[in-house]
Amino acid sequence: PPLLLLLPLLLLLGQPQAGAQAPGEAVVCAGNACYTAHWGKLSAAEAQLHCSKNGGNLATVRSEEEARHIQRALTQLLESEAILAARIGKFWIGLQREKGKCLDPSLPLKGFSWLGGGEDTSYTNWNKEVRSSCISKRCVSLLLQLSQPSHASHLSKWSEGPCGSPNSPGSSVEGFVCKFSFKGMCQPLALGGPGRVDYTTPFKATSSSLEAVPFGSAATVVCGAGEHGQEDYFVCREKAPDVFDWGSSGPLCISTQYGCSFNNGGCQQDCFEGGDGSFRCGCRPGFRLLDDLVTCTSRNPCSSNPCRGSATCVPASQGENYTCRCPLGYQLDSSQRDCVDLDECQDSPCPQECVNAPGSFRCECWVGYEPSESGCQDVDECATGHTPCAQHCTNTDGSFYCSCKKGYVLSGEDGTQCQDVDECADTENGLCDSLCLNTQGSFRCGCLPGWELGPDGVSCMLGPTSLAPMPGPPQGEDAGDREGRVVYSPTMSGPIGGPEGTSKEAPTTKGPSLPRNTFVTPTAPDMLAPSRPPAVWMEPSTHHPMATTGLGENTNEDFMAEQSEEGTDGQKLLLFYILGTVVAILLLLALALGLLVYRKRRAKREEEKEKKPQNAADSYSWAPERAESRALENQYSPTPGTD
Repeated sequence: PPLLLLLPLLLLLGQPQAGAQAPGEAVVCAGNACYTAHWGKLSAAEAQLHCSKNGGNLATVRSEEEARHIQRALTQLLESEAILAARIGKFWIGLQREKGKCLDPSLPLKGFSWLGGGEDTSYTNWNKEVRSSCISKRCVSLLLQLSQPSHASHLSKWSEGPCGSPNSPGSSVEGFVCKFSFKGMCQPLALGGPGRVDYTTPFKATSSSLEAVPFGSAATVVCGAGEHGQEDYFVCREKAPDVFDWGSSGPLCISTQYGCSFNNGGCQQDCFEGGDGSFRCGCRPGFRLLDDLVTCTSRNPCSSNPCRGSATCVPASQGENYTCRCPLGYQLDSSQRDCVDLDECQDSPCPQECVNAPGSFRCECWVGYEPSESGCQDVDECATGHTPCAQHCTNTDGSFYCSCKKGYVLSGEDGTQCQDVDECADTENGLCDSLCLNTQGSFRCGCLPGWELGPDGVSCMLGPTSLAPMPGPPQGEDAGDREGRVVYSPTMSGPIGGPEGTSKEAPTTKGPSLPRNTFVTPTAPDMLAPSRPPAVWMEPSTHHPMATTGLGENTNEDFMAEQSEEGTDGQKLLLFYILGTVVAILLLLALALGLLVYRKRRAKREEEKEKKPQNAADSYSWAPERAESRALENQYSPTPGTD
């Protein structure tokens, strides 16, 4: 484009004088990048600012090849100066570690990163062990012996330290190295006769000895031995994708005087002279001449390895073109010269989950499934010996769920365990009318002594009792066997003692005087021992009690009742409760009567004291007693203390 041609020409016009290269710097271009070495006592931040103004960054050293290019630039820089004092100089590169980021010994770069970004590289050349520090920013420089001639084969070591400041760039800092990246390079211009070529790069560096000239550079060609010869201007342009040239045809500065004897006529391979002093360029067998009439290329288009990465070059049938092919699992990128991974999962080749991998893919099954010949099949989590559930397990497609028997609820973080439901916990809306005992998976209802369970197994009613002992084994014999034992009770009647040992039939009531649904702990069966009030218990086999039709029915069904001791023992214990209450009341009455008597006696004594007659001496008071020695002293004695 015209703008692309105009910009380098303007750069050339701005140069005061064409020369080999600007003083105080050296340039080396290779591959798709150029490296410049500079003198200057600057801090790392100032050096980076200098590079970025021209479109670059402090140089990266990601590989040994890149390290050799930088070493060549430093060697050229030293050769341009006079002999220096014997000392070690430091040149900043673009490897830094920010403040707050600590040393990572497991990584090759030890926690440092390149200014241009990108992944961590494996190439390193540390001079010594990196210092472990997190409180300040650290920067890396190249160590260079200034007093000795440097060789490109000797790669400079890395040294890390403080990054410096504008007023204090750091000890031994002598300069820095910049890097500029480009999309392509042009071959240097070849002269067929006397002349000079000066290149001006986009980063404002000038040189006449570049091995590769970056895209966008301008070239000034002056033909002839004098300084006022003919000048020509050229620009490195992109002729085709990844193809860059100067847009010139034929050798420059052709001289009939020299012919092919000067620089091979500017030809890359063969130079053929004509009879009239003219000459032309040619190529060896297997090569062909390009449009510039100077450069040769192989007749096999794949000889220059135009395909990159894992792509393979395949020449066309005519031998003038080629195509790049990718291995299985890859496809060509937008440049049609390199390969990128093909995401096979976009076509859904798997029945469930597809995981893409470089050049391939793999199928996986969802959770709850396992691979099979046909794809993925359900895993039976409820199989015998493998069930995670405590009680019931139900397998589903790709999963399962747990359930519990009646009287239990699911518990645990994963919902696989079962916990007993305490039916007796709700005392306000309980299931039992009187006593309630929780059991594993169920519960029991019971009644106070003298009461019996109703047909519904929940309510209590007062039953007929008798003071006569009930037939059965003696109290002392099978007491241990009867304690806590639950038996079926078809009839729950019992005698209640009346006056003078007679018996009477107790009326049936709704329930005892105990509050509804009294809670009983699991140790409640001890209350059924003979030494305590006998009680009646009934346990339904289901979660809730079921009503029955009569006391004499359902002997072998869902309800159980128990009478722990003879009726006489319960009646005696009830009499003990009554007598104890009466005694307590009498004690309270006696205490109140004693207190009343005490208060009356005290009031009577105070009254008698007030009515007692006064003594005549009550209006007099005693004089204070003097010491005996002074009482015996004669106040009329002429000599005190004598008679």
